[in-house]
Amino acid sequence: MNDEPDARDPLGEDARLDALDERLRAAREQEEQRTKPVAGGEADANYRAGNRVLADLLGGIVGGAFLGWVVQQFFPATRPWGLLVMLFLGIFVAFRNIIRMSNRRPD
Repeated sequence: MNDEPDARDPLGEDARLDALDERLRAAREQEEQRTKPVAGGEADANYRAGNRVLADLLGGIVGGAFLGWVVQQFFPATRPWGLLVMLFLGIFVAFRNIIRMSNRRPD
């Protein structure tokens, strides 16, 4: 019928196309390595430790302030010292927990 080659048939081997394919393959491998998720390693442990420090700090401040407010509600004569003492006690406990956690050896 027709002696012309089909347009969908691959062209003859070209060194430029081979080099381009090789560079694309290398770029894909580099991108996979760059975006590969860390499998439960040290990054997750550091993230958990940071969240624990934040929770201890916020919990100490908010908890101390709440307990100070409760003390003031039941003993009005302690105003404003009940709130201040309990707030500073909560901050002290939070920092103590953070220091204890930072001195702990990794598992």
